[in-house]
Amino acid sequence: MAASPNNQLSETKTLDSAAQTNGQDSPQPNCESIPPSDPQSTADTNPGEKRKRDDDDPTQNSSPHPLWKTTLCSYFRRQDGSCTHGSTCKYAHGEEELRPRLDNTWDPTSERAKKAMKGENGEKVAAKEEEEQEVMMTEMVMDGGEDGEECGDPQLSKCLVHLPRKWHGDNLRKFLSEQGITFKSAKKKKGMVVGFVSFESAEQLKSAVEELEGKSFRNKNLKVANVIPRPFERKVKSAMAATLSSQQTVDDASIKENAGVSIASNEVQDGATNDDGSTLGDSTSKAKCARDAVTPLAHMPYGDQLEHKKNSVMQMLKKLTRNARKACPNGVSLPQWVLQSRERGGLPCQVEGIIESPVVNGYRNKCEFSVGYSQQGKPTVGFMLGNFREGVTAVEEPVDCPNVSKIACRYASIFQEFLQHSSFPIWNRFKNTGFWRQLTVREGRSAGKVSDENFEANISEVMLIVQVCSVGLDEAQVTNEFERLAQAFAAGAAANSPPLPLNVFVVQDHQGISNVAPTDAPLRSIPILKTESSLQPEAADNTIEARIHDCISNLRFSISPTAFFQVNTLAAEKLYSLAGEWAGLGPDTLLFDICCGTGTIGLTLAHRVGMVIGIEMNASAVQDAYKNAEINGIKNCRFICSKAEDVIGSLLKEYLNVSEKQGQLSSALESSEKRTLTGEEKDTCTTNAHNDGESSCQEPEKCSSENDGKEIQNQLQESSTSKDGNSSVPQFKNVVAIVDPPRMGLHPTVVKVLRTHAPLRRLVYISCNPESLVANSIELCTPSPEKVEKGKKDNRGWRNMSSAGLARHRAKSMPISEPFQPVKAMAVDLFPHTPHCEMVMLLER
Repeated sequence: MAASPNNQLSETKTLDSAAQTNGQDSPQPNCESIPPSDPQSTADTNPGEKRKRDDDDPTQNSSPHPLWKTTLCSYFRRQDGSCTHGSTCKYAHGEEELRPRLDNTWDPTSERAKKAMKGENGEKVAAKEEEEQEVMMTEMVMDGGEDGEECGDPQLSKCLVHLPRKWHGDNLRKFLSEQGITFKSAKKKKGMVVGFVSFESAEQLKSAVEELEGKSFRNKNLKVANVIPRPFERKVKSAMAATLSSQQTVDDASIKENAGVSIASNEVQDGATNDDGSTLGDSTSKAKCARDAVTPLAHMPYGDQLEHKKNSVMQMLKKLTRNARKACPNGVSLPQWVLQSRERGGLPCQVEGIIESPVVNGYRNKCEFSVGYSQQGKPTVGFMLGNFREGVTAVEEPVDCPNVSKIACRYASIFQEFLQHSSFPIWNRFKNTGFWRQLTVREGRSAGKVSDENFEANISEVMLIVQVCSVGLDEAQVTNEFERLAQAFAAGAAANSPPLPLNVFVVQDHQGISNVAPTDAPLRSIPILKTESSLQPEAADNTIEARIHDCISNLRFSISPTAFFQVNTLAAEKLYSLAGEWAGLGPDTLLFDICCGTGTIGLTLAHRVGMVIGIEMNASAVQDAYKNAEINGIKNCRFICSKAEDVIGSLLKEYLNVSEKQGQLSSALESSEKRTLTGEEKDTCTTNAHNDGESSCQEPEKCSSENDGKEIQNQLQESSTSKDGNSSVPQFKNVVAIVDPPRMGLHPTVVKVLRTHAPLRRLVYISCNPESLVANSIELCTPSPEKVEKGKKDNRGWRNMSSAGLARHRAKSMPISEPFQPVKAMAVDLFPHTPHCEMVMLLER
């Protein structure tokens, strides 16, 4: 096994790895070890003692570490009030020393947290109840009912929370009737946990609240919540109706459902305020804002954000150790990395810190803005304030979101202004009708050094993607509307100082329920006008594709409308550099880029290896990868459009000195894996969705047959042999794989292939979801059982398992093979101001 290269990243700022927890195996935040309040000279320290740093003394520093005394000391509790650290311990010795955490929560094992959960902490519970008693819904109650009836006075309407997701309106009405509740109307959409009920009188409402509030139902307590209405002017509806009356092809029912309807007793202008400054008919002062919904860590200094993320990642990695211990088969000794985890405080490997993002504000090169209504009822382009399943449909402008660039905010504002005068309706998420759905702004940056101050000056290209649903609308009217929108975008870009870049305007027609459109959704390129006064479109060559360009590691990448590309370009450079250094690359290395997408990882590392093999099942992404290789003049890359489990065995045999017997074993293993796809794998296969064109090596339903896989293998074998029977491809001594799957992780079959192919000695796993990394690592790193267990086809207990539980279950049926071992891990912050980050883990065997 080749030794792992040392991690030396130039111009990379990292946080030091967490201090060891002195044998404490309970979840603890990792912070610097704090020396005693009465510091001693380091010269007087015994040779065997750990040298302490005087500058970390909280008594000498006016601002102690943010995690100081935020967790109870488990050693103190286990040893009946004794701790060898005494007053120097960084953990709290008792409730009186305990401090709140950065997110204003308490240690979950403390009495304060337990009281808060039981409802004994009045302030915390009251605040939580006040928040839960409001649902920021902007469409359902105001619009017509499911059968066309009016919903009446919103003051006599309530929302029921914690209802079964499988229920629809009939189930809710039946339930209310069984409880003896008198009501006027009741509505619920399948898939949501909330339902909406209106009453004839205040007496009915009061009686229903008393009967339903806190009622136990299917292990949950029902919650009766208020609904935040939208006071929108009646004249807006009448104006829209007048405009739409001339359009015979537009469905009148759809217009009535989607147009704004006043539910206030008096007509007020949007944004009108009371004397105290609050908005009429609205409770926005209590409601969540877009900044809190999209960037919940924005209120914290960036250093504290990194510390918070590092601690969260470390706590998640400890699950790998615990689950691997549980999954280890009977009669098989625990792997060495599990036994050594106690020395690392329960961590499976050394966590080397977190790499900060070079740019903290406005870093996103792709922003997806929802189209909906604000809490005041105004058509808005921005971010939803919560989860649709919980009944939240209110949308707020992104002006205060620090991760969004000013250019993206400006285009969202231009589109929002256009919607105020558009005759086409906004998409209704309850009725699944409407026209305008979503705006996506993609930005391309030119090469060069940037910082937070001049970051947006490097944005040289912009692509706008407007998602609509044109079902039932006249094609000529739709085309005319798109031309008006293109003119509005061009005029707004030219009017800005300095003018905004605008290179591509694309319309995506999507008829699905969710805004996540399939990669093959129809795209339509719209010509862009030069200026506001110009009547002729910009000279457009129909042969030019709708693409923009961005740079990573001095390479230029072509980006199509639906192609996946890391949203933080500069941080992605550090991510790929780290992966390349840990992979131990060299001229004799064959690099497998699994789930390669448009080939960004493989192309950036191609100059360091002998050959790059990219495997991707998305055909358009493979085309983009070849185009990017051609743009940058890279010749040692090969991209294959297929599932990894179908081709990796033939590829290893093609490029490695694999014996015939081992090749036959791998082929037999692959075929057996295809035949024994268990129930949980099939469910994972059919439920994993491709978000915004993300590449994935997960196995979609009915994607390709086994015959297709065999044909691909035959083609690969034929291409590796010349006419005289001699090998025509170079042979490599070292094989490394880098995987970068979407949030759902690798498909179980791909995990099996990676685990059971012995020539693959080193694996670098890049994950945007540490939970899926842990689940996949359980299967990759757990020792094989002496006797492989076959999964029961009729066993449905896995449906209620966690991802880690499913991984333990699948590990029992893992074919006999040498497991990987986690060597080291590091987090990379690609998403400042949010709880998310990328995780890189090196696995070897």
